[in-house]
Amino acid sequence: MVKPLNSSKIVMLIDDNDIDLKINGKIVAFTKTFEDIVVCRSGEEALNYLKQHLTTPERLPEFILLDIQMPEMSGFEFLDHYKKLPVSFTEGCNIAMLSSTLDFSDIQRAEANPYVVKLLKKPLIPAVLQEVVKEHLQR
Repeated sequence: MVKPLNSSKIVMLIDDNDIDLKINGKIVAFTKTFEDIVVCRSGEEALNYLKQHLTTPERLPEFILLDIQMPEMSGFEFLDHYKKLPVSFTEGCNIAMLSSTLDFSDIQRAEANPYVVKLLKKPLIPAVLQEVVKEHLQR
């Protein structure tokens, strides 16, 4: 059976910490929730990837796992740029923010952002990831 080009599930991991990227990448792979993982080590790298692939939707993620605390561009600053991307992309992509500390102000900011579906604690817990994805990526 041939799969349509836009049927693959892609997750984007955005984190400046290589250890967190490796751990969360393995957790995502373990859950078999996504067919492909795009790894970005900064918000700027992620935005560049998204802009480059706007004309190739089969390479765009349906889900983004976004670290809050990153140098140069925080997760919240990434969201300020993300909202300028075409609605045709953003309405089909869900974002879960990741934090190693669940600061109350971060929780409030994440919950107030219309693009964020959940704030998750690092490291990811496979069952929690699967539940969030199941809830927000109904097929």
